[in-house]
Amino acid sequence: MQYTVEQILRLAKRYNNTKRLYSLVNPIQGKHVPSRASEALEMMRCLGEKLAARYPAARLVIGFAETATAIGAAVADCFGEDCVYIHTTREKIEQVSLWVNFLEEHSHATDQNLCGDFLSQWLERTPQVIIIDDELSTGKTVINMVNQLRRQFPQAQGKTMVAASLINRLSEENLSRFAQAGIVSECLLKLSDEDYTKRVADYEIEEAEDFRQYAGTAAVERRRIPGGLPNPRTGLLAREYTRKCEEAAAQICSAIGHRFAENEKVLVLGTEECMYPALILGRAIEKQGLASPVISYATTRSPIGICSQKGYPVQNGAKLGSLYEEERITYLYNLDQYGQVIIVSDSGEKNPQGLKNLAEALNHYGCKNLLYWEGKSSAGEVENHV
Repeated sequence: MQYTVEQILRLAKRYNNTKRLYSLVNPIQGKHVPSRASEALEMMRCLGEKLAARYPAARLVIGFAETATAIGAAVADCFGEDCVYIHTTREKIEQVSLWVNFLEEHSHATDQNLCGDFLSQWLERTPQVIIIDDELSTGKTVINMVNQLRRQFPQAQGKTMVAASLINRLSEENLSRFAQAGIVSECLLKLSDEDYTKRVADYEIEEAEDFRQYAGTAAVERRRIPGGLPNPRTGLLAREYTRKCEEAAAQICSAIGHRFAENEKVLVLGTEECMYPALILGRAIEKQGLASPVISYATTRSPIGICSQKGYPVQNGAKLGSLYEEERITYLYNLDQYGQVIIVSDSGEKNPQGLKNLAEALNHYGCKNLLYWEGKSSAGEVENHV
């Protein structure tokens, strides 16, 4: 399937970020703004099938947190049964003994970390490494990571590094830097190197409404996902990850299928890096005919400005505490009224106040039926998969 600029690109203005004024918002991706879960996964699979056709021997896919965690998983699922998927993370995982650290220089949170405990063996058995991001603008983050991989792992030397994204706007100069670094770029949509800073400069924006001050009285029903969720932050077999997410989705559908009313708007919401399980669940609810369409997206650490101007992609927003860490700020944009909201998270409720903030924001926009499914990840299970 071919995607156009009109389908997958909206421009927003970052709030209080002097490193890069604009933010590229993909209305189909299921991250920053509500999207149909099935359409988001279909777009991601289109990229995966394109890459699998060109690099069929690749057996290691790395996704970038937080925005591309689901894209990377969907892409990796298109490769063989023995393809490993891992994504970078900003979470602290005590079980990890070796980290690959590098910078995402333009980001609100610059530090990126990749678990290196098993990278040497994964690198040995793949001729190509597929690196996934949602969009490539300068390619600096990819180059930073590739350079660090080569410094820490001799097995990375001589490997073809493929940087793939939904949107690519690398200039000729940046493409030349990629070539010099031994990196190939692939994408679903190539854009011209346009100055988006000028296009968003005149937007009058404000910060998302702060819900951290609310007492947290909105009702949330809590349940646990049987068996939890696999942890892609430490690496696992890609198709096994998809299968386990589908199994969890089937269990949830079986447990709550009776709750859906005809023509009811349903939202399945992921949290930060935990996007893929929410999209899989949204698609499963739709496939089983329990509700349609099913909307899905996720909380995010990206501070995007709010603007009511027609055509601007982020019309409202909530500033929240994170479910993962007490001091962390996270956001949810374009809130609306839904008959059912299903929240899927692997946070382990490290910060219970974050869930209270989230519930208050959803309740404020008319969402009364809130169901929270916790699937705390286990960090040590990768040894059993590879």
